[in-house]
Parts: sequence; C-alpha cells; structure tokens
Amino acid sequence: MLELLDDGDVIGLSRSAITASKPVLLFDLDSCAELPIEPPDDYCVLYTVAPATDSKRDARLERLLVSLSPPPTAFVYISTTGVYGDRGGALVDEQAEPSPMTARAERRVAAEQALLQWCADHSVRLCILRAPGIYGPGRLALKRIREAAPLLREADANPGNRIHADDLAACCIAALTSDAATGIINVGDGDERSSTWFAGEVARQAGLEAPPLVSRDEAEKTFPAHRLSYLKESRRVDTRRMRDVLRVTPRYAKAEDGIRASLAAEALADQG
Repeated sequence: MLELLDDGDVIGLSRSAITASKPVLLFDLDSCAELPIEPPDDYCVLYTVAPATDSKRDARLERLLVSLSPPPTAFVYISTTGVYGDRGGALVDEQAEPSPMTARAERRVAAEQALLQWCADHSVRLCILRAPGIYGPGRLALKRIREAAPLLREADANPGNRIHADDLAACCIAALTSDAATGIINVGDGDERSSTWFAGEVARQAGLEAPPLVSRDEAEKTFPAHRLSYLKESRRVDTRRMRDVLRVTPRYAKAEDGIRASLAAEALADQG
C-alpha cells in the first residue's frame, strides 16, 4: 500500500478493495503504468509493497518511481531485517553490510539500492525502516497453533525479533514527519525471546494447547523449505536509532502485552 500525504491528508493506493477511514484508490503495480491521481506539489510516500517473486529486481517499485512526478519530499520504505542474513545470534546495527541468504531478502536489498540511487538523484529524503516479524490482530498464527504445527524446542530456538503492528505504524508516522529520519533505521520491540516462546505465549493466552516441540535435527527432516530458511538465520537487532532518531519507544516492549492487546482486538472484531 502506498500513501501520499499532503498537509495531513492521506490517500491510500491498494491493488484490492479495502475498508479504511481514509480514501483508498485501486492501483495494481503489476499492471498499471500511471497513478490514478496526480501527485500534489508537496507530499510524502509511505511504501509497504513487497517485491514480486518473479525477478531479482523490484519491478513494482521501479514502476512506481517512474510515475512519481513531481517527486515527493520524502519516501519511507518498509524493508526487512532479513537483509542481514545469519549473524550467529550477534547484535546487528545499521552499519552492518547486508548479507541476504534468501531470494526474498536479495530482492529487498535490490529495492533498497534502487531507492537510495533514485532518492539521491531527485533530492528526496529517504528513510528505510528495516522491520522484523510483524504481529498484531489477525497476525498471531492461531490457525497453525490450532493445527498443532510443531515448533523448535526452546533449547534449539534462535533469538526473536518482532514488532507489534501499532508500534510499526508509530515508526512510520515518525519517519514521515521528522526531517531527522534519514537513511536506514532498524525497528523492533527489543524483546528477544524466541518464536517458540512467542507461539507458546499466544497459545496460553488464547486458551489453546501449546504447540508440540521438536529438535533441530527433526525440523531439518520435516519442516517445509520456507520455514527452514528462517531457522537458518540467527541475529539480534539493535534498535537504538529507532529510539534516538525516530523518538519511538514501543508501546508493546513486552510481547506478552502486545499478544494480550491483539487477542482483545480480535475478540472485539468478532463481536462486531
């Protein structure tokens, strides 16, 4: 989803119809060459679209950049901490060179590089937010927990890096509105407990059976390739720039609080 901001007004662009408090126009970056609106003279862009999987480049992003005339004053791009690859559990900050281990992370690196060049050529302030796993209402993997999908036992699990959707939104707003928000900024809640712990806590709070646990050796034999790709990367993400530059302190610094709020929001949505 792309958002153009002008004097506090927000216009969303989405390839599928969605319900939102602000106007959302249909726009598919896989097929459309022109924006459905004319950009104003002074606007910012928040870009949250994942690259397509059929290329090593991000053709969607490149197609958008061509259509941005006049260029925005600022561009905020949500990337991924996956660009760092495996760091053996070490702490990684924004100075570390990307070392992507998967095709999806390589595409993100390509997108970042394309944006860095384009924004430099057009004098656009660029802020790249490298985000870890995003959770929140509808993003708690409850279906997988109910299906008793196995997880790595805690002894074999990697450090966890995640952020609640509301905290990521706060980072996006800060990046759009602060002239100091430039370059690459890692975002996250700072809670490094593993994904095994996280799923177990979701199950506990939701009143579900805890997922079964397996060893890493067993996971290597039984987990699908895309799940194994995550297990092969271990790192802890340094988020000091998020706090110092964006001035964002996560509301849900403890994941159990974010899980509780997410489950409550889901229950409220079900009632309505």
